[in-house]
Amino acid sequence: MNDGIVIVDKNGQGIGTMEKMAAHRVGALHRAFSVFVFNSRGQLLLQQRALDKYHSGGLWTNTCCSHPRLGELTLDAAHRRLQEEMGFDCELKELFQFSYRHEFENGLIEHEYDHVFVGMSDEMPRPDAAEVAGFRYMETDLLILELLKQPDDYTAWFKICLEQVVEMYCSAGQG
Repeated sequence: MNDGIVIVDKNGQGIGTMEKMAAHRVGALHRAFSVFVFNSRGQLLLQQRALDKYHSGGLWTNTCCSHPRLGELTLDAAHRRLQEEMGFDCELKELFQFSYRHEFENGLIEHEYDHVFVGMSDEMPRPDAAEVAGFRYMETDLLILELLKQPDDYTAWFKICLEQVVEMYCSAGQG
């Protein structure tokens, strides 16, 4: 498996490639994606990252997230990782993109141009234990309150984009 990632400019246009961990050590802006899957009751499927992930281990976050492989379309990568991490797939729609930069205590830096995808599924997850420590479904209004009370339990990118996902997807009557 090639663990190179796509380095992008501030507009998300590919300008090169870099080895994944090298990009995270220097904070290079790179392409990533975050998937949010809701069930038919409007609850968001959250995953708890495996404890030994290279950053944010044990924190709660959106359904899945990762980086596309070199030459892989971002939507195709989102489907691949949803299957690999959570053990199912569903129709996905790109909702928006955003950029963020976050420095971790271990010295790594996430500087991502993140494509946010949403989908709906009632299929029961079958997570890969190497990627996911746990999962749960949660109503978005309760989740936003919990996130305000316990922000350290959630990943940096999740805290940045959750409200926009809720506003754009759930408020439109889709989730």
